[in-house]
Amino acid sequence: MTGGIESTEFEGLLRDLAPQVLGALVRRTGDFDSSEDAVQEALLAASTQWPRQGLPSNPKGWLITVASRRRIELVRQDAARRSREETAALLADRAPETLSEVDDSLALLMLCCHPSLTPVSQVALTLRAVGGLTTAEIARALLVPEPTVAQRISRAKQRIKASGAEFRMPAPDERPARIAAVLHVLYLVFNEGYTASSGSALVRVELTAEAIRLTRQLRAELPADGEVAGLLALMLLTDARRPARTRPNGSLIPLAEQDRRLWDGGAINEGIALITETLATAPIGPYQLQAAIAAVHDEATRAEDTDWRQILVLYDLLGRLAPGPAVMLNRVVAVAMIHGPRAGLQELATAETEPALAAHHRVDAVRAHLLELAGDHEAARAAYLQAARRTLSVPEQRYLESRAAQLAPRAGVAS
Repeated sequence: MTGGIESTEFEGLLRDLAPQVLGALVRRTGDFDSSEDAVQEALLAASTQWPRQGLPSNPKGWLITVASRRRIELVRQDAARRSREETAALLADRAPETLSEVDDSLALLMLCCHPSLTPVSQVALTLRAVGGLTTAEIARALLVPEPTVAQRISRAKQRIKASGAEFRMPAPDERPARIAAVLHVLYLVFNEGYTASSGSALVRVELTAEAIRLTRQLRAELPADGEVAGLLALMLLTDARRPARTRPNGSLIPLAEQDRRLWDGGAINEGIALITETLATAPIGPYQLQAAIAAVHDEATRAEDTDWRQILVLYDLLGRLAPGPAVMLNRVVAVAMIHGPRAGLQELATAETEPALAAHHRVDAVRAHLLELAGDHEAARAAYLQAARRTLSVPEQRYLESRAAQLAPRAGVAS
């Protein structure tokens, strides 16, 4: 054992090792379900033993050995698997030095994003298996009951087993679709952390940090993939604004009103360099275009310096490449910033016919903002209140209500 390390460094080490250890076990045993349970128990053992006893000389080997032995105990409890016990025991007794150094993180990500799973299950299983988060941590991060998360993970593992999926990289013709699924899951994790869809906190840093960490790992595995680079750049450029997004009481500060001096300059520089490089060397994809839009925002010293015409061009490209309701709604704002709020309201009338935007609080919020810019304060106030009623995010609700309050008619002074 070696000396102790800081708690944040220790937690980061376990997060990094979790997918490698699970990958090693699944590769050897072919059983994702029992291996994943065993790795979670090994991580728990490490979290309690290493702070007291010090870091092992070979942390990965220690975790693999402990997880392998725990898996044997789990196998012994399952009569249907008793015939595999001897083989599992032989594998577990190998010295750490003989264990494979292959990092199976990418294959593990692919397995967690198997097409037989729903996006919700993919997110939960990825956070558990690749992120190394416990069921309780995932439940807190996603603001759902712990039994619900446990059930999702259990069903996901059962579905993977029933599908006959093997622990290996997909065939070349399957990889683009599977990588796209992985990127979508990481994108969902980041977005849920950056603008929490419900609850009292606007941002859940544990989710944004985990999404960025996993995307960095994916970037290391696929350095030539433009969309992987684009997604990482998008996350960095967006998360860079986090220090300026909320007031001390947790209430929301919109982009135009943020103190840009608080933005993370290091993350912005890294994100801009990344997206500049990948746009010049790789086929353009949706994540790259979104990152380019984020870069235009971040490069503006003041909100009024934002190059909205460039943003509108990028949204037009994005709309052709990956059309969707969110793209339509964001394009409406760009149109309004260039051609005026009335033009934006006309665009909004078309956008809100999309079923996915029906009764969505963001439609009401955008309408309220444009009506306020147009000088129709009474209609703007009603739209802000409607948006506040429809959102499940407490910080957003407070912000929208405060905007409505600012537009409330004041009592006249008696003559």
